[in-house]
This record gives sequence, structure tokens and C-alpha cells, in this order.
Amino acid sequence: MSATVETHEAHAHSHEHHHEKESFVSKYVFSQDHKMISKQFLTTAIFMGIIAMMLSVFFRLQLAWPGESFEILNYFLGDRWAPDGVLDRNMYLSLVTIHGTIMVFFVLTGGLSGTFSNLLIPLQIGARDMASGFLNMLSYWFFLVSSVIMVSSLFVETGAAGGGWTIYPPLSALPQAMPSSGLGMTLWLVSMALFIASSLLGSLNYIVTILNLRTKGMKMTRLPLTIWAFLVTAILGVLSFPVLFAAVLLLIMDRSMGTAFYLSDIYVAGEALDPVGGSPILYEHLFWFLGHPEVYIVLLPALGISSEVIATNSRKPIFGYRAMIGSIMAIGFLSFIVWGHHMFMSGMSPFLGSVFVFTTLLIAIPSAVKAFNYITTIWKGNLVFTPAMLFSIGLVSTFVTGGLTGIILADSALDINVHDTYFVVAHFHIVMGLSAIFGMFAGVYHWFPKMFGRMMNSKLGYAHFWMTIVGGYGVFFPMHFVGLAGAPRRYYQYTDYPMFDGVYDLNVLVTTFAIFAAAAQAIFLFNFFWSIYRGQKASQNPWKSNTLEWTTPVEHIHGNWPGAIPVVHRWPYDYSKPGKELDYVPQNVPLTDGEEEH
Repeated sequence: MSATVETHEAHAHSHEHHHEKESFVSKYVFSQDHKMISKQFLTTAIFMGIIAMMLSVFFRLQLAWPGESFEILNYFLGDRWAPDGVLDRNMYLSLVTIHGTIMVFFVLTGGLSGTFSNLLIPLQIGARDMASGFLNMLSYWFFLVSSVIMVSSLFVETGAAGGGWTIYPPLSALPQAMPSSGLGMTLWLVSMALFIASSLLGSLNYIVTILNLRTKGMKMTRLPLTIWAFLVTAILGVLSFPVLFAAVLLLIMDRSMGTAFYLSDIYVAGEALDPVGGSPILYEHLFWFLGHPEVYIVLLPALGISSEVIATNSRKPIFGYRAMIGSIMAIGFLSFIVWGHHMFMSGMSPFLGSVFVFTTLLIAIPSAVKAFNYITTIWKGNLVFTPAMLFSIGLVSTFVTGGLTGIILADSALDINVHDTYFVVAHFHIVMGLSAIFGMFAGVYHWFPKMFGRMMNSKLGYAHFWMTIVGGYGVFFPMHFVGLAGAPRRYYQYTDYPMFDGVYDLNVLVTTFAIFAAAAQAIFLFNFFWSIYRGQKASQNPWKSNTLEWTTPVEHIHGNWPGAIPVVHRWPYDYSKPGKELDYVPQNVPLTDGEEEH
């Protein structure tokens, strides 16, 4: 601990002597300030989210009304990909692929961790900045360049990558496999390599900062749950993203150097190709070793944010603080030994399948602990229904709902029946998509005053929440029945298959709700950008919260605090503590004589 304090003091001392005047470029473009970098991540993620949402509406129009003409498709995609307003088959696959890729990696991963880890880690642990401002800046610029490359792949003549967001070989390994296996696929791989570099730089920085730069008194058992979630998320990223990088690297070699890591006895148009001896199953192992921890790389930050928001707005201590830490760590560990449940249909031996069933079901235990503790914290609380609180409660709802269908998919005997159908799509969109995006919205509404010094409009926030949760459930609840009817995912249209006649009306219903939910995001976008300039000016601690970020001035300054960094004396959840005049006690307030910490 003494070494930690010395390191921290040296870091603080170095900042006191570096108050150079910043130019526009150093302040807003190549900034090394964690607060500005968090805004850069957030605005980039919002832009990417708009693109991903538009793509999903485009391919949903085709699913609901197959073959019908829509002028909007021709307007955005042109005659090449939407002749006479009808979506091209290859572009349909590309839109599905790029929508999934952007949402998983560029919105939910980069948008959540990049934004809130950067904003909150130094502020909540009492540090002047990240351990390395330069690497932090580099992390954002790798992220931005990878985002630009991914979006630009949509404009390639042969189309963006179309093999699904998992990019299974051989579609991804053979440039001649289909039109969208060409340059668009190469750009996808280059973009992901840069994205992984960004994630690794960011994650290493987060871990070093949390472990070394905590202020005096900030013991690990006094860290806010947001920081615990960011720490475990960063560790997951450091351990799992290199595996995806290796998978991508081998794929590039198969595509361009004649190797055969993933190719075995391939025939194209009746012609046998030279590469033999590899196995596409190897790629599945490598991909899902990252792919399942990725679920929690997305979810854990959202759960950490909700812990903070729910405790603050319930005006109660978080229930089971140490159990929550234990469940975060257990989820992180278990996420590495469950990847096989994505591969029940790959020819896995029944015994090995049963092992993965067991480990996958185990993860329900720490997940249930978290849900139980959220509900218990809310129980008999003095609830304040801010938009952030509503989105956090919405997260608990979708986390539980999606978790229930997860039990079905964890069981190999049940999973095989709905494998690769819309049931799976509905499950992961609720448990991973909606939950994570709800956590992200909760974080934006809660910490907007800290980021921009102004308040967002709460009435617009309420409208945004109710339309989003109604739209979200309206999209994904009926989608379960589309999957139970056997409809496979990624099909361009079902009119050629009479057995799927029953899903047409459901597809119309799902698409209608998708458009409704997309319209709700316009409210958020207006509220967000309008409030940056015209929102009501925020006070220093508008939510009456205990954590250290609310002890900094509203006006952003280099180094976060104008003088000495506050010393921490208590945990962050002293709400409504008996004997106290106010219903909150900030972490930097010393304990009184005879007072127990918690």
C-alpha cells in the first residue's frame, strides 16, 4: 500500500508542474486528458450506433416486406445495392454483418468501456489522470481509425464483409467464395486488428491506473463497484483479445499466403483448391474463446454503472457489496470456460458437451446474485426515478429476461433444436444488446453533468426510456417465436419456404417495433446535443452522490482537483446512514468517533 501511495504522490507531483497552455489541437484533437478522451469515445460510439441502427432498419424492411420497393433503400444504397428500391441479396448479408460488428465492438465495447472507464477511473479513485496519457490518446486514435475503415468497407464495389459478425471460414478465408469475401472482408480484418490494438492499450492503462494510482485511503474494498467492473473487464480484454488477434492473423495468412490453418478439402465451382489439412473448427475455438468473455466485456461495465446509479437513486447502501465484487470476479473467471456451448453443433463429443453445459449453467449463480442484490437494494428504498434510474431498472429487467432464455441455450439437448435460429438472436439481443445499451444510457444520463457541466432534459429522458423499452421488448419478444418456428437467421427471405408462412406477420410486427425504437433514439440524440449547449447548468453534485468525481469543480481543469487530491475515509455507499444529518456522506468525509465504516 505504501508503494501505491508513493507512486500516486509522484504522479500527482508531476502534474503540478505541467500546466502548459493547450492549443486547440492538443485540447480537442490529440488530447491526453482522460475526460476529453472519454467524450471522444462517446461521440464516436454514438455516430457508429446511428449507422448500425440504420443498417438494421434497412434489412428489417426486407424481412418484413420481402421484395417490395422502398425509396429510402435506393436513396442510401444506390442502384448498385438497391435497384428500384429492393435490397440486393449480397448487400443484405453485408448489412447484417456490419450491423452486428459495429454494435458489438464499436458501440457496446468501445462506447461503454472507452467512455466510462476513461471518465470514471481517475475521478473515482482520486488520480490526476490515467497512468499514461499518451497511450490513452493512442487507444482512441486506433479506435477511430478502425471505425473509419469498418464504415468505409460499406462503399467497396464488391460490398462489405458478408459472412456474419463471427466471420467463419471458409467464407472469410477464400476471397473468391462470394462477392463480399473480397476487399470488404480484408478491410473488416484490418479494422478488427486495429480495434484489438486499441482495446489492449486501453485495458492495460486501466489496470495499471487502478492498481497504482489510487488516492490515500482508497483501499480495494472501498472502490466503487463501477471501478471493480472496469478492472475485471480490462483483465478479460487483456486475456481474450490477443486470442482473437491470433485468429484474425491466421485468417489473413490463409487468405493471402496460401496457408491452410482453417481450410480443408475445399472445392469452388467443382475445382479443388490447393490448401488442405486445416480445420474451420480451430477458428471457432479461437473466436469463441474471445467471443464469450466478450459478452461480459460488454455487460460488466453496464452492470457496474447500474450498481452506482441504483444505490444513489435508492438512497440506500448497495446490498451485498462484497458479494457483488465476488460475483463480478466469478463471472469473469467462468466466462473463460464456457465457450464450447457455442459449438454444440460442431461435432463435439457428448461428454465434452456436458462439461460445457455444467460450466455454462454455473454462471447463472453469480448472475443471480447480482440481480438479487439490485432488487434488494431497490426494496423499500426512497426511490428517485431519474432517467438514469429507469434505464438501470430496465437493465435489471432485460438481464433477468435474457438470462432465463440463456438457461435453455446452455443445455445442449435444448440448444440443438433452436441452433442458429432467431431464438438465439432474440436471446443475445436482450441479454447483451438491450442490457448493455440500457447501462450505457444510464451512464450518459447520470454522468452527463460531470462530462459537460449541464443537465439533460429529464422529460425527454423519460420519453426516450419508455419508447426504448417498449420498442426493445416489442422487437425481441416476438422474435423468440420466429426462432421457435424454426426460422434460421441470416436468410434473405422466407417466401420460398412454405413452412415459414407463419413468421411473416411476426416479422412485420418486429420491424414495426424496430422502426418505433429507432425513432426513440432521435429523442435521445436531440436531448444529448441540445443539452451540451442549452441544458440547465449543473451544480457540483446534482445527484447527492458519495463518490469522488462529484468533489471536482464543474469547470474542467487539468489534473481534476485544483489543490490536493482528497483522502478517502469510507466506502462509497453511505446513503441514509443512521445518525447523519444528510442522507449521503461523501467518501472524503472522515469517520466520526465511534462510527463504524459500514
